[in-house]
Amino acid sequence: MTVHRARRTRARAAAAALVAVLAAGLTACSGGSDGNNQSGVNPSGLNPSGAASKAASAAASLASQANDALASATAEAGRRLDGIKNGIDARDAVTLGAPATDADGRTTVEVNVDNKADKAKSFAVQVNFKDAGGNLLDTVVVTVNDVPAGRTGKGTARSTHKLSGNVKPEVGTALRY
Repeated sequence: MTVHRARRTRARAAAAALVAVLAAGLTACSGGSDGNNQSGVNPSGLNPSGAASKAASAAASLASQANDALASATAEAGRRLDGIKNGIDARDAVTLGAPATDADGRTTVEVNVDNKADKAKSFAVQVNFKDAGGNLLDTVVVTVNDVPAGRTGKGTARSTHKLSGNVKPEVGTALRY
């Protein structure tokens, strides 16, 4: 939960900073000190406080949508992993490729799993997408089914929404079952 609170706090701080910058910029454009603009509306026809309020609302809405998407993805990953019975930790059997962006703008990464067991096994791998600061941006679970004994199976993790910046994928939980 700490990751969620920190992300919300940063989103709120960013929204507040955006509002402050927009309000300062729009107020500076409002004129009126020479007595020529008595209406309280600047010559461009914009109401600075209304525009700042709309900008704040838009920023807050975007932050809320990002938080909702992350919360939803995290909950879904948890449900999928909780549904696996008799899973064994398999983090050491997982390697990730380099992140890429697909045609829809979502981040993807190849997931490779090595089955060192003596019979076919399936794997569930939670891939966490983080930013350069280590903050969680998204999380998904990839299932690689029926990997033969002694072989490597492959899957692709795809973010649930578009991610921007330098995205680093990491293995979260990995289960062999």
